[in-house]
Amino acid sequence: MNLRKLLSDADEVPTLIESLQYVADSERGLAMDMVAQAGSGHLGLALGCAEIGAALFGYLLQLDPSQPRWVNRDRFVLSAGHGSAWLYSWLYLLGFKIPSLETFRQKGGLPGHPEFGVTPGVECTTGPLGQGIGNAVGLAVSGKIQQERAPGGEKILDYHVVCLCGDGCLQEGVSHEACAFAGHTQLDNFILIYDANAVTLDGSLDRSQSEDTAKRFEAYGFFVQTVDGHDLNQFMQVYECAKAATKPSLIIAKTVIGKGLPEIEGMSKAHGEAGVKCRDEFKKALGLPPQEFCVDERTRLFFARRQQQLQKQVQQWQENYQKWVQSHPQTRLTEARFQKKKKIQYSIDATEFDSQHSMATRTAGGVILNQCAQQDECLITGSADVVSSAKNQITKGGVFSKENYAGRNIAFGVREHAMGAIMNGIAYDGVFRVSGSSFLAFTDYLRPAIRVAAMAKLPVTYIFTHDSVAVGQDGPTHQPVEILSSLRAIPNLDVVRPGDAGECIGAYEYALNRMDGPVALILSRQELPILPDIEARARSVVRGAYIIKPETEALQLIIIATGSELSLALEAAESFPSIRVVSMPSMEIFERQPSSYKEQVLPNSYRNRLIVEAGIAMPWYRYVEDGTILSIESFGFSAPGKEVLEAFGFSRENVTQRIRQQLGQA
Repeated sequence: MNLRKLLSDADEVPTLIESLQYVADSERGLAMDMVAQAGSGHLGLALGCAEIGAALFGYLLQLDPSQPRWVNRDRFVLSAGHGSAWLYSWLYLLGFKIPSLETFRQKGGLPGHPEFGVTPGVECTTGPLGQGIGNAVGLAVSGKIQQERAPGGEKILDYHVVCLCGDGCLQEGVSHEACAFAGHTQLDNFILIYDANAVTLDGSLDRSQSEDTAKRFEAYGFFVQTVDGHDLNQFMQVYECAKAATKPSLIIAKTVIGKGLPEIEGMSKAHGEAGVKCRDEFKKALGLPPQEFCVDERTRLFFARRQQQLQKQVQQWQENYQKWVQSHPQTRLTEARFQKKKKIQYSIDATEFDSQHSMATRTAGGVILNQCAQQDECLITGSADVVSSAKNQITKGGVFSKENYAGRNIAFGVREHAMGAIMNGIAYDGVFRVSGSSFLAFTDYLRPAIRVAAMAKLPVTYIFTHDSVAVGQDGPTHQPVEILSSLRAIPNLDVVRPGDAGECIGAYEYALNRMDGPVALILSRQELPILPDIEARARSVVRGAYIIKPETEALQLIIIATGSELSLALEAAESFPSIRVVSMPSMEIFERQPSSYKEQVLPNSYRNRLIVEAGIAMPWYRYVEDGTILSIESFGFSAPGKEVLEAFGFSRENVTQRIRQQLGQA
């Protein structure tokens, strides 16, 4: 039934509101049981947002528990992930096939914070506060691109992305960045619900905040409404207005944290498990069954009927979609190929580099990305306002904007953290392969999003340029020294540092086809020699490391080099027939190779090695016992790049001298 008609029908309203209030209290009881069983967890949101959950999952959201990835579902994101007991309760009640609620926070059960790919119905991994807001914006971006690409797509894909956040989420800077972007691009399919209970972990919100949130979001370009978060009738009316808005929406829902439990109601200790000892009295006061994890017949019947309604909605959509397909025989909705692990065999024309003697790998990367984009409509890219330097613009792809949602280039602005979170959101949707660029020195601005991408196994590509002290005159703030190694420390993040245009080809092909995690491409600003055998070396990148210069006499020394330093190592070693040079663009990929291959490249029996990389030595000690490492263990300084490199020993003369010393020829 249409909500406007329902809310104007005096006979229908009390029945629905009373039912929703009852199931809201049922969720409160389940959340109490979950936290009590686990001996840990967060009751505050679960009790304070019960009415919001009842309205959303009991009436407003367009979902199908039997098809958790149905393309036209409303995407719901819990940014305040500590309130996971609330989300799991609603998914369970609505009929999603999730693990037993009794497994909450137990090994192999329901995680303490929602994790993508672990629990059906969970759209995003949203542990760190504020990440979910950026993820939801990314999901909304993905939806807009899909709508724009299909004739009449807004009638076929009419879903909304709904995000529930808390005070902490909005205090994190990533939320400001992401919402400013959402307002600028007018993402009218994005609804942000703010659980405004004015309490944070350490106490009352007014200890740390006094801003006018409504005015701030209005300045961003949002449609803003404020409502009593415990008044179901009010909430459903403002939600309908939000859906009809022509701009992104913020619903400020005034709530009481821990509502209904006097021991924690309105207090900061509601953030923990405090109050579970009063569970029996609490359930009795609400008229709930005293048994643990018990859902009574009234609640079961309500959601059984809700499931029937949702299935009818999906069936009607399928019929409308088939009619649309018949009217547009040349058009289909873009396939979520990354969910299905489908790879693309890119064909890169290496002849574009034949006439070049040298080229920065950032420039080569731009050429390769554009060739890939011509072969794959799913590729989109963006930048934190450095696309002119990072060279990752898709030519003739247009810029994503409120006037052109089909644009393949996203101007994130100087918002690295939001860029990372939004990219994750696009990846969660599973349709588009997204890349984003910044300078390597500034990756810590988006590191939390990179970490989540690695944790959630998202196919995201980072294009980080200006890879070393060779940046030169911008000085140490722009000269990354330790950051390359810090990225290598993140589990499931593949870091690839190609040494020239040839390795760039292999690096991009690998990155754009990795399905089970993100890839960071580390590219140079300065020009690097284009080495022989481009195609063979491009194919070798997929092994992580390979022999680029074999020894022609009895092996005496192995040099391992990466990226900008590869050509330097080759130059220094060219007159030594007993030296093997190994290019290692990616430690992570190499470590996953069969032992036989690793032994072939780096024999365990031969440990006299020299590592050459313009960064800190820390990650390289696994490959060196008897050898040495030419590295940089301090910040750089402002001077022309060549002078900075030479000052740290990265010159042909110095590397040659190091070789002679290790060979006993000095």
